[in-house]
Amino acid sequence: MTVENPATMLTIRPAACGDVEGIVHALMASAEHHARLDAERYFVPAAETLLTRYRDRMRLPDEGEARITMVAEDSGEIAGFVEARIEQSPDPMHKDVRYCHVGELAVQARYRNQGIGARLLGAVEDWGRRHGAAFASLEYHAANTQAAAFYQRRMGYAIAAITAIKGL
Repeated sequence: MTVENPATMLTIRPAACGDVEGIVHALMASAEHHARLDAERYFVPAAETLLTRYRDRMRLPDEGEARITMVAEDSGEIAGFVEARIEQSPDPMHKDVRYCHVGELAVQARYRNQGIGARLLGAVEDWGRRHGAAFASLEYHAANTQAAAFYQRRMGYAIAAITAIKGL
């Protein structure tokens, strides 16, 4: 069970240009974890590539697209971040509803198991509701049992679809 650390003075807020290095630091740790889970599909990108990507994203927000990056800040340090966007399913059998799709969620190693991931996810779910989303959706690797337990047991997510892949 995850316990919040009351000593942590945490602020959840939309990301700003000055947060990019902290976001990239959290994302690099996540990439290392995923590369260990599945080296055939994941790798650790160059930090400079990620820095450029996030700097550009912060400077030039996507026009006409509902998207957000939020950070958890603890005394000026980025403890973690979450990214989400509003989507609609392209499947013609699905009802015409909006989804808040969580693309990334990462918490710095020293901040894990303090409830920060739950607070980030809750904040982005609230953002999704305000933008008309009826559901939140996300993906995680099948071998990532820690993520599965967090999303399903702690945060109330349920398996709604299975993605199958095959090497070609």
